Amino acid sequence: MTASVSYALNGQVVGISAERAELWRDLDRMLSGLSATEPVDAGFRIDIVETPTLPETPEGTLAFDGEVPEDGHCRMIDGGDVVHLVFPGRQTISIHAGQRRAEIRTGPGVRVTWTAWMLVLDAALDASGQYMLHTAGLTLPGSDAVVLIHAPSGTGKTTTSLALASQGFGLCADDSMILDVAPDKAVAWGLPRHVKIHRKTAELVPLVLPCLGPSWDRNGEQAVSLERLGEILRVESIAARPLSALLHLARSPDGESRLHPMARTDAMVALAADNVRTGMTGLLQVQKNRLAAIARLVTTVPTFTLEVGARPADAARLIQSTLSAA
Repeated sequence: MTASVSYALNGQVVGISAERAELWRDLDRMLSGLSATEPVDAGFRIDIVETPTLPETPEGTLAFDGEVPEDGHCRMIDGGDVVHLVFPGRQTISIHAGQRRAEIRTGPGVRVTWTAWMLVLDAALDASGQYMLHTAGLTLPGSDAVVLIHAPSGTGKTTTSLALASQGFGLCADDSMILDVAPDKAVAWGLPRHVKIHRKTAELVPLVLPCLGPSWDRNGEQAVSLERLGEILRVESIAARPLSALLHLARSPDGESRLHPMARTDAMVALAADNVRTGMTGLLQVQKNRLAAIARLVTTVPTFTLEVGARPADAARLIQSTLSAA
């Protein structure tokens, strides 16, 4: 008997089928709140097959060959109409973008890698004109409008996001937002992932201390659910909201927080550098589409550089006053 589940992603329905539901357990931990409650036609299908037979030499051009964090060695092959990801001896993924479907073949008892899930989720979102961005997203106090905050990992997105939330901003996500840019407006919604809170973040934003336990991982972090954070600050529901600004996060040179305009071209380059991946064959189609969406985004909303100083919460007043004046 085949098991199945569907998720509604802002108008794009993703259907998954497998011999047993356990095979999509990791993805469901993140998307369970988006499960479709009634039977619907999927706009993108993912079939999971558990089998010892793995097609590890697909036709195409090698686009990537190396290690990926947590998941180990893999190869990506660009076959034109189909993109393959191969984890030797463990798992293969084939994405048929034109047919709006993907197949994951995994060895018996082998978990579907997180890299595989993110790759097929990217493809499913791309099929509906949506793109996952490595940014935080927060609603302004008293408003449904969202500001996006972007910066490479380790720059302080989570600390800044939680500091803003402590000042009345609403947290959509601290790390992953889904962008949808129409010709005349841009909207975004937050991917409902746990927030990884670092020891230093807890020191700078003590409001989160009641959510933390005594144990830290090897990176000095703890994963906290949005539900738990929602007990002490405002966590927004999963819904697409209009974007009001794009903020590039930077460290203050003197400990003082500042917000000043950023050239749109500079904003595009900074955001693309952290979100568009180039392989041995150049940009895959989904990456080209993401780059085009970023280009549309920076022409739709004002762009700023946010320098965060020793007191991250000070940024709240700067953002509110600047956007009110704009």
